[in-house]
Amino acid sequence: MISLTRHLLERPRFQAGQAGELSVLMTHIARCGKLIARDLNRAGLLGTLGAAGTTNVHGEQVQKLDERANQTFVDVLEESDTVRVVISEEMETPWAVTRAQASGTYAVFLDPLDGSSNVDVNAPLGSIFSVHRMDASGNFMKRGREQVIGGYLLYGPGTILVYACGDGVHQFTLDPAVGEFFLSGSGMRIPPRGKVCSVNTGNRSKWDERMKNAVESFQTDDPGTGPPYAARYSGCLAADVHRILWKGGLYLYPGEVKKPAGKLRLMYEAAPLSFVVEQAGGLGSAGDERILSIQPAAPHQCVPLIIGSCEDVERVERCLKP
Repeated sequence: MISLTRHLLERPRFQAGQAGELSVLMTHIARCGKLIARDLNRAGLLGTLGAAGTTNVHGEQVQKLDERANQTFVDVLEESDTVRVVISEEMETPWAVTRAQASGTYAVFLDPLDGSSNVDVNAPLGSIFSVHRMDASGNFMKRGREQVIGGYLLYGPGTILVYACGDGVHQFTLDPAVGEFFLSGSGMRIPPRGKVCSVNTGNRSKWDERMKNAVESFQTDDPGTGPPYAARYSGCLAADVHRILWKGGLYLYPGEVKKPAGKLRLMYEAAPLSFVVEQAGGLGSAGDERILSIQPAAPHQCVPLIIGSCEDVERVERCLKP
């Protein structure tokens, strides 16, 4: 079996630059995944389930494990000489990494614990990450297509790490017995069309008519488009997109009539997942623009998200045209 360590050592793009800095950074992200997986496995015994009694920058209730996962990433990345700044869903302002100071090269965007509403019921959870190279002026607000690495960790029956960095999509599975991630999928390709439509239909009354019609078209038996797509929605973005990465299909989190920008965050949810899916042959769209082409205006900017198999995403885009 090929370990993550060996995989990184054998890939020239991870050994380029000073002392293989990207390889070190990926190793740090993997260590965060191991620590968070351990905490999740013991959460019911450690008293870390439930709400923390605070809200994040988006006004969402913070879970105790949200805070713990965020602190894990901060503590581990604080050891890095490569990361200069960390931008997280759980922190209103960017965190300047003390050790790196002005020498750090990268900014890391994080959703430390995606799907934290699933914590108390032992349902899937994830961590989503995006790495950008900062320019000479210290700018890290760049388009998704400029990402150096995008990926996610998924905590389910097993713990997996999926990433893309320009040469396809690679998946690793954690062997807890030895504490190492091993390659379990490489060169992953998403089918051009799927059989699953993942969307929270409880929000249907908030959508405009074009989005309602688009979603309904996937739920209707039609000779032109085929049988209805199966409904799958876990409440964990990383888990739902991971299913589609393997099986094909569509994930949607549309904007709403009163909230057209939607709920999902561009820099640490929509962009890294679109980066992965597009390197597997799929598409990520905001409906009227590709996610990876959007110039961000703020670290916590929200966007609608339509992501998955090419033909399915394009079908929604056609439905949304005026």
